Amino acid sequence: MKGLLLLCLLPLFGGQRSSACPHLCSCHGSQVDCSSKSLASSSLPTSFPAGTTSLRLHNNRLATLPNGLLDGLTSLNSVSLHGNPWVCDCGVLYLRAWLLHHPATLTSHLGVNCTSPPGLRGRLVVTLTEREVLESCHYWYCNLALVSQVCLFVFVVVQVALLAALIVFLKRFERFSKEARKTMEESFTAGESLIDNEYTSL
Repeated sequence: MKGLLLLCLLPLFGGQRSSACPHLCSCHGSQVDCSSKSLASSSLPTSFPAGTTSLRLHNNRLATLPNGLLDGLTSLNSVSLHGNPWVCDCGVLYLRAWLLHHPATLTSHLGVNCTSPPGLRGRLVVTLTEREVLESCHYWYCNLALVSQVCLFVFVVVQVALLAALIVFLKRFERFSKEARKTMEESFTAGESLIDNEYTSL
């Protein structure tokens, strides 16, 4: 019975959490202000109250928006995103798509400019073509591929060095074993000779 009661109450608690004001932001009615909080993409709230009509995210350190962050906010009529260092590579695809699917009358379109890569600096995100974004993605992928190849080369060199060290160690161990075996045989032979001499003298 208690378990059933808890299951019935869970949706209520979940609803209360979803309507709570996000950490580091201030809320006034349906207005959520997260501006000028030095928020980065990694420290941005993962959700906002479902009934939010005004969302302020300007003057932060946002380079991208997490996929789906704004999709559930169907009541939005004002969004401010200017004053952020938007990086126009693959990570900007969600923001671009969201802007394209919302009317330009929203303030969200104003001041959302690329800060990098250099070829797109100053461009409005909403005006970027898919080809331009994909080209910046390819540039990023090329850098990643280069770094991966360098790491692979270093890994192979380290493995070769370890293998060479292992071979040298095994050869030395084999030589030491032979020397130890030879010493033992010589000692054993010397002992037998000594015993023979003692018997002979007797």
